[in-house]
Amino acid sequence: MPFVRIDALRADADRLDALGRAVQDALVETIGFPPNDRFQVLTSHDGNSGMLRYDDYLGVPRDDGIVYIALTMRSGRTPTQKQALYRRIAELAEEYAGTEPRNVFITLTENESADWSFGHGVAQYVEG
Repeated sequence: MPFVRIDALRADADRLDALGRAVQDALVETIGFPPNDRFQVLTSHDGNSGMLRYDDYLGVPRDDGIVYIALTMRSGRTPTQKQALYRRIAELAEEYAGTEPRNVFITLTENESADWSFGHGVAQYVEG
């Protein structure tokens, strides 16, 4: 846990992999998740059958290099930890995948232990 979804426009397999590694490495470094705690959905949109929409909200100029990163994890991280996570994801996305930090859009949704099942129809965090 966490669950990560990354959406990018016209990204090949290597770029998607690099973005996934960037997020995972940032989660390990800043929040302390175990390296093998990886659940990711990496999706490339071709611009025809799948698209990404964006504008220059809050004065951030974005372009087709935009990457949407949605994180879901249990609640409990401080605002300072979240800020460090966002910063590190942007740094590593640039280093690993060449994504400009201005094009890294991140949303984090928190939930509770009972909201997770890792297999077998069991809520592992609740049942033990």
